[in-house]
Amino acid sequence: MDFQQVIEARRSVRKFRDEEVPHEVLAQAIEAALHAPSSRNSRSTRFLAVRDAATVHRMAAMRDYGAVPLAGAPAAVVVMGDRAASDLWVDNAAIAATILQLALVDAGLKSCWVHVNGRPRSKERPDGEQAVDYLRTFLPIPEGCGVLCVIALGYSDFEPKPLPAGESVERVQWVE
Repeated sequence: MDFQQVIEARRSVRKFRDEEVPHEVLAQAIEAALHAPSSRNSRSTRFLAVRDAATVHRMAAMRDYGAVPLAGAPAAVVVMGDRAASDLWVDNAAIAATILQLALVDAGLKSCWVHVNGRPRSKERPDGEQAVDYLRTFLPIPEGCGVLCVIALGYSDFEPKPLPAGESVERVQWVE
């Protein structure tokens, strides 16, 4: 798959087949994401790969809204940032998460970004327990790391509708 095909194929998919993602395939995608640029080359992004489907399903309870893709995903990657390594850990992690999603497409997988940073477990109680606090109760998240998102991933037969054509005309301005 060439780069343009990868870009066009990367879409949020929330329905996955009940099929294990091989360790080697996920490791290769994470390796690509480790090459993501970071502020002052701080390399602040950290990953936690979860291939146990029961644990991924448990992760879906971190939020009562927006975390549904995890309930049916066979694997997930927690994208974190070392707060001591960079004050821009969120930005660095976002870049790395995006590259991870593109690498997953290239490997024949589908994915969906599930936001964690700053999200409460309950939409009705925004000042209550945070999603990250719940994840810390059973995942080995390093103490000094913040969690940006979880990438739900797996194989899927679902094909989303194509994006609307010509939308770039409205979203891009040029100064030449």
